[in-house]
Amino acid sequence: MTKRLLAEFFGTFWLVLGGCGSAVLSAAFPNVGIGLLGVALAFGLTVLTMAFAVGHISGCHLNPAVTCGLVAGKRFPVKDLVPYVVSQVLGGIAGAFVLFIIASGAAGFDVAAGFASNGYGEHSPGGYSLLAALVCEVVMTFMFLLVIMGATDERAPKGFAPIAIGLCLTLIHLISIPVTNTSVNPARSTGVAIFVGGWAVEQLWLFWVAPIAGGVLGGIVYRVMGSPDN
Repeated sequence: MTKRLLAEFFGTFWLVLGGCGSAVLSAAFPNVGIGLLGVALAFGLTVLTMAFAVGHISGCHLNPAVTCGLVAGKRFPVKDLVPYVVSQVLGGIAGAFVLFIIASGAAGFDVAAGFASNGYGEHSPGGYSLLAALVCEVVMTFMFLLVIMGATDERAPKGFAPIAIGLCLTLIHLISIPVTNTSVNPARSTGVAIFVGGWAVEQLWLFWVAPIAGGVLGGIVYRVMGSPDN
């Protein structure tokens, strides 16, 4: 279990540092900014690379919503849920901490600008409402779990699951960055919100409730839909 928890810690650390780091450091960098497409790809690449690196150790959840969804889908034991979630959140905070140190090295850096935090209303990149953000996060995480459950099904083609999952997360970001800055992952949201404080922490509840609800629903639906007995 210690090795599995370390894998989840470092995997989530890399997801936050790589994904949020691309948004904070590179998205609008003068002349060579990577923009929305680059940030979306960066998040997908973090999951793809870590799935190959630690998937055989811990399953590479890197996300409390994924772990909850896998429990609901009968793919993961409920007794391991809390240790996994704690490791993921700590990894997310550690990744945000390293990113904060790096970003603080630039003149004019202001964490109050958002620091890749997730939000709704006036803190949504596109000004989307609470309801829109809630629906978006639930549906995106629901579809993420369907892809994860399907790609890792023993009947699926072997060895391709990390690619499908990484590309799915990229697509999710392409759709939802304008709405919420894309969470679908409470650990990712918590890590950066802690450093922003204020509104980011006040709105953090949504980015726990909605992804977990979507993840659990996705796990249950795939368990019913994908059962070989049906």
